[in-house]
Amino acid sequence: MKKRILGKTGFEISEISLGTWQVGGKWGEPFNHATADRILNTAVDHGVNFIDTADVYGNGESEKAVGRLIHSRSERLYVATKCGRKLSPHVDEAYQPEVLRKFVEHSLKSMNLETLDLIQLHCPPGETFYRPEVFELFAKLKQEGKVLNLGVSVEKVEEALKAIEYDNVTTIQIIFNMFRQRPARDFFQEAAKKNVGVIVRVPLASGLLTGKFSPTTTFNQHDHRSFNRNGEAFDKGETFAGIDYLKGLDAVEEIKKLFPKDPTLAVYALKWILMFPEVSCIIPGASKPEQILSNLSASELPALTIAQMAGVKQIYEEYILPDVVKEKW
Repeated sequence: MKKRILGKTGFEISEISLGTWQVGGKWGEPFNHATADRILNTAVDHGVNFIDTADVYGNGESEKAVGRLIHSRSERLYVATKCGRKLSPHVDEAYQPEVLRKFVEHSLKSMNLETLDLIQLHCPPGETFYRPEVFELFAKLKQEGKVLNLGVSVEKVEEALKAIEYDNVTTIQIIFNMFRQRPARDFFQEAAKKNVGVIVRVPLASGLLTGKFSPTTTFNQHDHRSFNRNGEAFDKGETFAGIDYLKGLDAVEEIKKLFPKDPTLAVYALKWILMFPEVSCIIPGASKPEQILSNLSASELPALTIAQMAGVKQIYEEYILPDVVKEKW
């Protein structure tokens, strides 16, 4: 597994790592610890050393599974978790330092750890980025030995740019894929200037970029791809990268023409992200071990051609960019 440096954390991490939103089963299904254990161990067996989780994934069960993994392996594994999404309502006023402190302490307990490698604010409201006291809390937690680094998971580029104004923000987790290309234009260069690590989430646009979906594909009623297409439950950009589903399918058919049928489009979509040197790692999810192996194979693909990169950009500008401009992604 090829490694990259995670910004000023100094961590040398697998360029394809693992996100654990659905690690215990498919979205909308009950968390299954046996499945989670198989997926997590398969990832580590094949060179993954960076795991991203959150206190809300699987209602806290994902953190427990990650903690179990850490204590069962001899490898140095880097763990990132997130806090803030437990707040209900999820509004700026709820982001109080003492509440966030309790979230961090609960995550430490859930994973049976003394220190978190990376704690990330979990897509806070836009107003929260303008409250220094929130960011100062994590400097105190670092002094106390409870965290090593602070990062922020964001919805929009403007939030990422604001977050890195705080010197103690070491990483940004951001949506970036063939359908969400703006970070490469407006954020990556600024992140590189400040040596901020870039963690790419939603790399396959909630599965759209696997090339396996059709207009008749159905999803579990508890799967966000069923109930959040227009942002009914949380930010619209989390589901299919905010793209209209049918329009996304049309774009996928055009993208398929740029690449061979073997391997799958998903592998090429991940390789496309790796073509950007500012990216520290990608964190695709997996609901079964076989998906881990497919995702990791992207690291071994040869570089995409100039023509392929230009083709993806052209399709993005024709099919996707008008919606992106409207939503300010």
